[in-house]
Amino acid sequence: MNNLQPKKEHKFTFGLWTVGNPGRDPFGEPTRQPISPVTIVKRLSELGAYGVNFHDNDLVPIDASAAERDKIVGEFKKALGDYGMTVPMATTNLFSDPVFKDGAFTSNDPRVRLYAVQKTMRAMDLGAEVGAKIYVFWGGREGAEADASKDACEAIKWFREAMNFLCEYSISQGYDYKFALEAKPNEPRGDIYFPSTGAYLGFINTLDHPEMVGVNPEVGHEQMAGLNFYHVVAQALEAGKLFHIDLNDQKGPRFDQDLRFGSEGIKNLFFLVKMLEEKSYEGPRHFDAHAYRSEDEEGVWDFAAGCMRNYLIFKEKARRFNEDKEIQSLLAEIRSTDPAFEPVPLKFTKVRAEQVKSMRFNRAELATKRLPYEKLDQLVIDLLLGVR
Repeated sequence: MNNLQPKKEHKFTFGLWTVGNPGRDPFGEPTRQPISPVTIVKRLSELGAYGVNFHDNDLVPIDASAAERDKIVGEFKKALGDYGMTVPMATTNLFSDPVFKDGAFTSNDPRVRLYAVQKTMRAMDLGAEVGAKIYVFWGGREGAEADASKDACEAIKWFREAMNFLCEYSISQGYDYKFALEAKPNEPRGDIYFPSTGAYLGFINTLDHPEMVGVNPEVGHEQMAGLNFYHVVAQALEAGKLFHIDLNDQKGPRFDQDLRFGSEGIKNLFFLVKMLEEKSYEGPRHFDAHAYRSEDEEGVWDFAAGCMRNYLIFKEKARRFNEDKEIQSLLAEIRSTDPAFEPVPLKFTKVRAEQVKSMRFNRAELATKRLPYEKLDQLVIDLLLGVR
């Protein structure tokens, strides 16, 4: 089917660290050879992807000389041009190097905090050089195992200081970045500060430039906390703060699995895709996942193709949902009310408050309204399983 063929217009993106994952895990060494950034750009373009994202050290090794950096970046930029690819988002690795063992922006050591800001500024320079307009912050080491070790209130202040400083740096450089904060409840730290997207939505309003800062929710991270990702993203969308999104999959509240998008949570991800498409989310659809450790390099490209295909399957199912007469009839019944009732807008005035207080409701009658959710949900299952 042509509508399942990925195209640039779909804005599908992958990270150098996702398709470039060598199959290493906490219990085992790599099972496949590294793939060069140039090869990643070429193969993703051939599959129909729109762009590729990276942490600074995914592209340029942390100890690279200036000459080595310029050579690597030059080859990468040439590949982007040769294969019609873009870099919508960049980010900083503030978690791998031992210097960040107790945090980056929230380290107890002010020298580490300043180094983290310095490293991020340089990474922002690199992102801007290749055209990135979104900058993601994932605080993988911003947290604690021993609560006695760090004043959590002070850590939040340090994080805020860093974000305010980096917002000003972006403005001063004319980068026009949108900053997107990515939450996670735990792993690699025992507890990570700002464990959910909702926590970040609250934090953003305390910044000097809240208009510059939004969120980057990730499927697996929210599911690790037992949350419904569809609802998480709805809140971010409604607030106008969904600047970027990380798509993958997860088998319940376990460790962060980064599974192929759509491989496990089919119904929840269907409603996610439906919402992204119908609410006109304009940002990249970024797949922050990786192939099974058992795969060779060709399996990596099967994984990438599968992520995009599953998104497009959900998109097609959303179209059929909207055109299904029985489903739409049932929804109309569920959402109906007494045609004689005139809704009262809840925009407060003293007169309106008195009007609402004086209204008479028959709660027993209201409680008898039929809500056939079982039938509706089964129709959705039938649709997703291909029997409608």
